[in-house]
Amino acid sequence: MGEEDKEGNRGGEGFTEGVGSERKRRRRYLTGLRIGRDLEGDVRMSEQGGGRRREENEEGNHGGGFEEEAGEMVDRMLQIITTSTTTSTSPPDRDVATEKTLSKLSILTRFHAGYFRISLSLCGQALLWKTLSEPTTDAHALRPIIRMLPSAAFVMLWSLALFTLVALCLLYAARCLFRFHSVRAEFAHHVGMNYLFAPWICWLLLLQSTPFLRPHTKSYLLLCWLFSLPILVLDVKIYGQWFTKGKKFLSMVANPTSQITVIGNLVGARAAAQMGWRESAVFMFSVGIAHYLVLFVTLYQRFHGSDPLPAMLRPVFFLFFAAPSMASLAWDTISASFDTSCKMLFFLSLFLFASLVSRPALFRRSMRRFSVAWWAYSFPLTVLALAATEYAQEVKAEMANLLMLVLSVLSVLVTLVLMVFTALKPNDLLPHDDPFLCSNLIPKA
Repeated sequence: MGEEDKEGNRGGEGFTEGVGSERKRRRRYLTGLRIGRDLEGDVRMSEQGGGRRREENEEGNHGGGFEEEAGEMVDRMLQIITTSTTTSTSPPDRDVATEKTLSKLSILTRFHAGYFRISLSLCGQALLWKTLSEPTTDAHALRPIIRMLPSAAFVMLWSLALFTLVALCLLYAARCLFRFHSVRAEFAHHVGMNYLFAPWICWLLLLQSTPFLRPHTKSYLLLCWLFSLPILVLDVKIYGQWFTKGKKFLSMVANPTSQITVIGNLVGARAAAQMGWRESAVFMFSVGIAHYLVLFVTLYQRFHGSDPLPAMLRPVFFLFFAAPSMASLAWDTISASFDTSCKMLFFLSLFLFASLVSRPALFRRSMRRFSVAWWAYSFPLTVLALAATEYAQEVKAEMANLLMLVLSVLSVLVTLVLMVFTALKPNDLLPHDDPFLCSNLIPKA
């Protein structure tokens, strides 16, 4: 019995040692995976292990598989370390150039279409200042105060908006070239796809406020068509998904940023009406307003299971009153008068604006740290001020002019504050924890 006990103990010790060695192999394997992930950065885990794993024989020799995989991982790490060590002995200029290239690529990865909020605000301000500087027959109008400013101030504002828009477009074009997979993922994102309308809206606003081109000229006509066609293409793509694809149903992807798609059609309708293309203007207006009605009801119902909006993006709730404000401006241009329909849309905008402003707790979490989402406050206020300007021009009352003044000053102050914050905190514009970062949404193989 003593010998049997000894043999049993030895067998137990051998089993324990086997389990211990198996655990060591697994630990070494997991450690190798962690280090390999840190060294290789964006390489996905499925690609790291998919091509290297070898199936063992059917007798169940799994321990050897872990050893081989860990050994291959260590060899690969040693090769990377050797390569980095060799690179470190290269001239300093080459290292600096490499670091700058990696930094630029990192910026392209974190950059997205949501940054066109900045251009939306500046282009909207340029259009507001042009509208306020136009002559009026209203004796109670406050526009002469704006006309006292030198014309160079408006030209500088328009030039700033143009420079910002061109810079953002070039940066996004570079992203399409070097980070196309991120752009593709952004197109599939329930928020990112809506901001693909933003650059074309900016160009149309900038065209309507330009001091260098007159409507009905060939250059103006060509540019108007050039900036309107992409909006129609995106309409066919996105609106078609809303009622044909299950995961892209409007009830699943609807969020406040979806109203940018409506604003794009309304801005295009206003631009077409200014050119005298009434039929084209009515077409784009009907497409925009029909989808706005459906979208407005859907957002009010808030179906369970739809994609939630992160707290950082709460400022986009201001788009609720931007859409009806732009609708009133578009129909005003189409009908050539700020009629009852325009007034109804304008009053709806005022009601939604008051509803949001009276609930500051809704935006408390998004205001803890500066981000590019803050720029979502400016553009809706500017569009509301534009609608108030047309309303005051129509009714010619002191209260209407006072409302126009308050909203115009508020929109200008908000834009100035955002510009100051952007200049003082440029590093916060590209945070690593941006919920809008669509490069993380690429489906893994």
